Amino acid sequence: MNRSGRTRLPSEREAAGRTLAAVSVVPALALSGWLLAGLPLLLLGWFRPLPMALLGGAAALLLCVCGLRRLPGTTAAPHRWATAATFAVALGSGVFNGLLHGEQLIVRRDPSTYAQYAVWLARHGSLPIPVSDFGGPDPALRFDSMGVYMTGDGIVPQFMAGPPMTYAIGHWLGGVPGLLLVPPVLGALAVLTVAGTAARLVGTRWAPLAALVFAISLPILYTSRTTFSEIPSLILLFGGMNLLLDARARLGAALPGAGFPSAVLAGLSFGLALLVRIDGLRDVLPVLAFAGLLIALRRIPRERPYPEGRLGVPLLTGLVVGALWGFIGGYVLARPYLEYLSGSLVPLLAICAVVVVLTAAGTALAPWIAVRARRLPRVRWLPDAAAALVVLVMIGFAVRPWVQTVRRHAVTPEDRLTADFIEKTQIANGLAKDSSRLYYEHSLDWVFWYVGIPAVVLATLAAAVLVRRLMKSGLTKEFGWLLPLAVIGWTAVTTLWRPAITPDHPFASRRLVPVVIPGLVLLAVWGLHWLTERPARTSWSSPARSRVAVAAGALLMVIPPAITSIGTAFTPVNRGEAAAVAGLCRAIPANASVLIVERVTGDRLTQVIRGQCGLPTARVVFPPKSDVPLQADVLRLAEAVRRTGRVPVLLAAEPEQLMAYGPARRVMSLRTRQDERSLVDPPNGTWSLTVNVWMTVPT
Repeated sequence: MNRSGRTRLPSEREAAGRTLAAVSVVPALALSGWLLAGLPLLLLGWFRPLPMALLGGAAALLLCVCGLRRLPGTTAAPHRWATAATFAVALGSGVFNGLLHGEQLIVRRDPSTYAQYAVWLARHGSLPIPVSDFGGPDPALRFDSMGVYMTGDGIVPQFMAGPPMTYAIGHWLGGVPGLLLVPPVLGALAVLTVAGTAARLVGTRWAPLAALVFAISLPILYTSRTTFSEIPSLILLFGGMNLLLDARARLGAALPGAGFPSAVLAGLSFGLALLVRIDGLRDVLPVLAFAGLLIALRRIPRERPYPEGRLGVPLLTGLVVGALWGFIGGYVLARPYLEYLSGSLVPLLAICAVVVVLTAAGTALAPWIAVRARRLPRVRWLPDAAAALVVLVMIGFAVRPWVQTVRRHAVTPEDRLTADFIEKTQIANGLAKDSSRLYYEHSLDWVFWYVGIPAVVLATLAAAVLVRRLMKSGLTKEFGWLLPLAVIGWTAVTTLWRPAITPDHPFASRRLVPVVIPGLVLLAVWGLHWLTERPARTSWSSPARSRVAVAAGALLMVIPPAITSIGTAFTPVNRGEAAAVAGLCRAIPANASVLIVERVTGDRLTQVIRGQCGLPTARVVFPPKSDVPLQADVLRLAEAVRRTGRVPVLLAAEPEQLMAYGPARRVMSLRTRQDERSLVDPPNGTWSLTVNVWMTVPT
């Protein structure tokens, strides 16, 4: 309000800044509200359109209202053209990926598992998936398949429940076609979220460049076209950073509420990342330590107190609530999946416990530590050493292929399947067979492929400069970068050291999506800004030279990822799967119980027929070293199905596999394109994919 008591309308530039600030936190706020309401309803078996529209919609709206109230602009000098350009990039991303979206429904890898999980939730609203009656228990019946586990209570999907709860919205609005369009929408929202972080940390006029470099990177295109978990996770993590930066801005502007609600919402957004990806536990560890630091800073008597210390408790509160949702969702709904991951999850939980203990101890002893720290002599070379360490870490990753070959010798059945897959991919790539190789030593090469060497160099330079400034100033300079730098640095180093994913590309590139690629893009943009601002302090500087330097730097950041992406960007994959599955459902009698009598068809279609066709479906156990079951088992189970009053239907990949039971007819004939599987080069094309399914009704 002005002195006359009238509310001053924002100028057009201020309005543009606030618009960008708002749209870059709304995705995280809305997603947080949806997940916050969705998990309890799913646990109660009420994950239905009406309850979710009322409670999920209300929660999303309430969080948006709280997060956007008295929103500060992104910078003191927002640029209207920059806001418009950022919107144009996000819109272009959504339209482009929407037109070329994939249709991964037949279960072969993770996207189709997420899609089938979402289809089941949208149509049934509860878990676990019940086991159908095939005429009584039989040792030859098998209800698990790729992407779903059999438990004592029923069938449980793999993965955390957050992404399927989100993708179910599309199914409610438009069936399977609607579900397949949710990823491009989320991809566009991710572009806005990352651009908002760039606007807050670098400046509004740098947001379009960050949005463009991020949007054209191949892993972002890849995960924005099909049902992965990485893009929702990214929205929550970088949306959380935006909310916390807004909370800090509110403190600085002495706005009513002083940023407490934004800090709570930031913590909630970070914590809910666990409900989307269990790896989110690793990504948010720096947030826990940062919240402890804020609380500790407030407890230390100082001549110039840190006002940010007031945000520690609300940030920690939101983080604990969000993480609690994630742990409950994982324990109740995804326990077999977590047990499968126990080899990596248990050490991660141990690291979390150590961080919790150290954070609690550091917070409790903060005044005592501060008094003794002030007595220590100042180490002047420490900031320079920290900056050099940043550079040395990146050099270490660059030379890693020359000093290490990462291997894993298969022990478990899952390891042996992965080793077999790698060996077949090596043959297809023309490489020497070595099923123990994981290719993790080339992880920095992956980053070079997808964001370009210039961006990696700029990001490394930026990280080194920011670390040096933070340490030299005693955390008073560039404090806004402290948490983003910690999350990006921690996640980038741990991910590049151990990506923990099957190493074929583009599939493995998804590991870089939630933090590494957006983080490096943010740092690279800041690095370019820092480099181009430095000549302004010299006599060499002129506006024209500065613009040329910015343009040259921008081209160096845009062209390399565009070259990598162009080989696959214009080729949609898995097109026709939706129509093929619909045709399969129409071909099977409505009163059928389906028995799948071939290994690959059972892996791919058991949950698809159960979920999309709505029919009881099971596999028939096959003996070792065989892809088909014993004939006696099949005939016994078919007769048992008839006793229930339903029609037994057998499915297999080849007509010869059904000849013993009756005449077969083809009910699925799919010819499409699938993702390439490249181990040592960036993907630059697609492979063919053929899926045939034959059916018979045993006589």
